[in-house]
Amino acid sequence: MILTRGARVTGAVLCAVLAVIVAGWLVRDISAADDTGRLWRHWAGYYDARMPLSPATSAYDVVLLVVYAVAAVASLRSSVAGAALVATGVITLAVRLPGLWNIGESRMDARFADELRTRALLCAFVSLAAGIALIITAAAGRRAPHDFSEGTPARPGQGAGLIAFLCLGAAGAVTIAWEIRQAMRFSDLYPDWYLGGDRVFQELIDPPPGWFMAVLALLCLFAATSALFRAVHARPFGLIAAVLLLGGGALGVARSVHYEMLDRFADLPVENQLIVLTGFFEVFAGAVVLLALARPGPAAPPALPGQGYGQGYGYPQPGVYGPPPPSQPPPGW
Repeated sequence: MILTRGARVTGAVLCAVLAVIVAGWLVRDISAADDTGRLWRHWAGYYDARMPLSPATSAYDVVLLVVYAVAAVASLRSSVAGAALVATGVITLAVRLPGLWNIGESRMDARFADELRTRALLCAFVSLAAGIALIITAAAGRRAPHDFSEGTPARPGQGAGLIAFLCLGAAGAVTIAWEIRQAMRFSDLYPDWYLGGDRVFQELIDPPPGWFMAVLALLCLFAATSALFRAVHARPFGLIAAVLLLGGGALGVARSVHYEMLDRFADLPVENQLIVLTGFFEVFAGAVVLLALARPGPAAPPALPGQGYGQGYGYPQPGVYGPPPPSQPPPGW
């Protein structure tokens, strides 16, 4: 999917708008915290973290800021710009949609002022509109089929696709397994765990934790399947999944180090050991997929207009068809 110049610029502007929205909320939280380290400890999930004002963001918003910045650059320069815009739009819709019914809930009154919640709801609508616009831009901004000024979008290499399939598939399966375990232990939290409610803590602009984990699992499995078949969209979807895995795994490792779980790993219950190992696995899987998919595979050469049966046999002229010439042409050929 090769985009026109106008579609590329439009996609870059939309990604920049999304990046500015997230950056504005991050600046608000950093200013309210008066201490970046304290905000980091809150984001990391330290139980002893105390904030003077409730943050509106989580660490995943930092990851989204990186995704939007990279997507803006890819929209202008990458051969997979169309797939990158679609992936960015899909992940935006997925993480911002729950804000429509959660931001205005009464449980947010005690933590956030009315003016802040109004601003958050407005940003949610703008983000959703931008996400839809990204998908429309990618679909409507394709070059005409006869435009061969650019090469075809590069697919993942065969080895890279297999590595991404194994890592992302395993990460998706692990995420689903933990969600099943969560349902078995804390069944009273449902459906608030996925849709939001009084029994679940969440930040102002972010989705409920169960909703986000479901999105991450589906994203990993979709990207893994796409990578196995070396689809063009496998790279942007896989890279976004890898960044989210890397961010979540890094937070898990940070908690394990902070609470000295590594020093007493052998004495921990089996479930806690698995939690520690999951953090390291997510870091490993995310890093490996990033390295595997960041570099595109060999791109197919652009087709020549009018080539048909005789392509590659000395018929580069448009509209010339027929069998290849014999290896030993007869006299008068």
